Amino acid sequence: MAIGLSTYAFFWRASSRVPDPLGLDAMLEQTAESGAGVFQICDYAAVEALSSAELEKLRQRAADLGIQLELGTRGLATEHLTRYLAMARALDVRFIRTMFNTATHKPTQDEALALLRRVLPEFERYNIQLGLETYEQVKTRDVLAVVDAIDSPALGICLDPGNCVAALEYPHEVIELTASRVVNLHIKDFAFARQEGWVGFTYSGCLLGTGLLDYDALHQIVRPNERNINQIVEHWLPWQANAEETCRLEDAWTRHSLNYLYMRNPDANRSSHIL
Repeated sequence: MAIGLSTYAFFWRASSRVPDPLGLDAMLEQTAESGAGVFQICDYAAVEALSSAELEKLRQRAADLGIQLELGTRGLATEHLTRYLAMARALDVRFIRTMFNTATHKPTQDEALALLRRVLPEFERYNIQLGLETYEQVKTRDVLAVVDAIDSPALGICLDPGNCVAALEYPHEVIELTASRVVNLHIKDFAFARQEGWVGFTYSGCLLGTGLLDYDALHQIVRPNERNINQIVEHWLPWQANAEETCRLEDAWTRHSLNYLYMRNPDANRSSHIL
């Protein structure tokens, strides 16, 4: 089991809102510098434009740094998942996260079953796992029903309890419901805060260990160490007063999250080349 960072841990530092956005190489190097053992390139469209030579360069750089790569995308279209499978093979990736929906395609449960059954034999052939993420656009029971119906070692749940609150699903119930099928964990904390004037609430991220995520319960129920499930740090950090403060806080949240997780997972694999 390893603890890692997602591109979502670099959400603002890699965005166009900052003067000098980080690219993949910089994010990968900062992942190694932090001691994290995994870098999940998630919802990062630029990776799809890399040539075969560029993918090989990325794979080699990650290997040199002792970093395990993972991929993340959205959608179940056959051509799209086949493309990501080819990228995974080029990068020595063993896990790909995806979701049911894209902006233009929202498959029914039956359509999702058919699409996944079409591609999963190739995932099984190359021993690469696909994880369907829990999130508010599709009920957790519906996502789980698809995973259960297919019942393949190449398909599981990418568990992110915070995503489901917007669908009025309780995080603890989502954890218990999906635990036996979890193959990847997204770790971020979250909380509600009254808006100014006490008119409604804002639901956003907070420093890990200070919000509504019961990490100790998640750890006890899912048992990531025993089951070799990677834990990937993400953030829902609101934009701060300016780019400098936002980037500073994002980096501080990342380091805090890693320290928090390593204290509770002392046997987790780390980068073999801390910069």
